[in-house]
Parts: sequence; structure tokens; C-alpha cells
Amino acid sequence: MDDSIRRELMHSGLIDITTTGRSSGRPRRIEIAYHVFGGCIYISGMPNAQRRRSWLANLEADPHFTFHLKRGVTADLPATARVISDETERGAVLTLVARAWRRTDLETMVAYSPLIEVTIEVQDDKPLASGALPKLEE
Repeated sequence: MDDSIRRELMHSGLIDITTTGRSSGRPRRIEIAYHVFGGCIYISGMPNAQRRRSWLANLEADPHFTFHLKRGVTADLPATARVISDETERGAVLTLVARAWRRTDLETMVAYSPLIEVTIEVQDDKPLASGALPKLEE
């Protein structure tokens, strides 16, 4: 993996992701925020009890997607999602997300925010496993 890509992945920011539509099989691309905590990459969203996120449902059906860097460094990175459903793990990660977003509704976020952990698949057949990025201040 190129060092500029590795450096870009060390910082939270905005990206696009392309998932595969669970019904249509077509590519679906959206803009979304990602977070880096403790060397792990996460994608979350605002809590909403009224709506199931299509991107999350797509990743539940097929966890492979493309992680598109588009600010500073441009790259289309193959990735795999792990949906985080364990309440304790959700609480730990979403506490950091809430702090980054200056939100005070942690219980609502734990109950209703989508949350995945991302593993970037690098070109030399060795995944950039979660936790493989240098530790950052949280």
C-alpha cells in the first residue's frame, strides 16, 4: 500500500463507499464519514429509529465494498465490513464517535446509529487489518 494512502487512512474524514445492492446487484455509491480510533477504521451515521440504512443492509448481505478516498489522496480501496451489533462494543466505539461529533445522546446513538468496522484489503494480498494503523490520539 502506498504510504500516502496509509497516511490518509490514519485520519477521520469524508469518503464515498460503493456497496452492492442486495436486491438489484447494482453498485450503490454514497458519501459518508469514517472515523479512526485506536488504529481501527469505523463508519457510522446519525441515529434514526424510523429508517433502516440501505448501505448497511447492503453490507449485511455482502460485506465487500469499495472505500473511496477523495480528499487529498484519491484511491479506490477494496474493503470488508463487519457490522457491529454487540451493545458493549457499540457503546465503546460510539462514545468516541459522539465525542468527535459533539453529541450528547449516546444512548440513542447506541440504539439507532449504524456502525461497521472496516478492513482495507491491500494489493499485496495482505489485508490492512483493523488495528493495523498507527495508534492515534482519541
